[in-house]
Amino acid sequence: MYIKTLVVGHLQTNCYIVTDENTLECAVIDPGASSPVLDYIEANKLKVGAIFLTHGHFDHTTGAEALRKETGADLYIHRLECAEKKSEAYMKYVPPKDIKHYAEGDEIRVSGLVFKILETPGHSPGSVTLMCGDTLFTGDTLFRDSCGRTDFEGGSMRVLLKSLKRLYELEGDFEVYPGHADCTTLSRERSSNYYMQRAIEQ
Repeated sequence: MYIKTLVVGHLQTNCYIVTDENTLECAVIDPGASSPVLDYIEANKLKVGAIFLTHGHFDHTTGAEALRKETGADLYIHRLECAEKKSEAYMKYVPPKDIKHYAEGDEIRVSGLVFKILETPGHSPGSVTLMCGDTLFTGDTLFRDSCGRTDFEGGSMRVLLKSLKRLYELEGDFEVYPGHADCTTLSRERSSNYYMQRAIEQ
């Protein structure tokens, strides 16, 4: 598994391209813009097998539909992150009709890679973490030394702390690829992240 990080958009969102090096098939996580992703895919002769959205905020979804149209890949998001029309779409995503919804425990295979869905709400109602092997793609749930904000519509610090506790209690260590800023490890965040420490005290 090879993970390429592209920092996209004016909010500096981490878009991840996760590739099975044996087949050159990949998954794209949180395409906040489409052009740099498509440029990378073309330059490296990759085939996109799936597009995953950790949640529906615009800085993680802006490039999703253009990428889907260009590649024909399935696009996935949790149902709670969607709005039916733009007038209802404050901090939610208005999806294309053929979008696929995933939920807790679902496993989606992209060539030799298997992504397991963990529901980790709090930053938003339908936020998910994607687990692939010993790697977690946490969106805006868990950051290095921090966590996602909860003052947007649908956010809840109480709920987010429960999600952080769930991640804390996962067995073993994981590489953590967050929605913004630097990567980290779960063991590091267990020991030094104030919000994870607060979560286990609940």
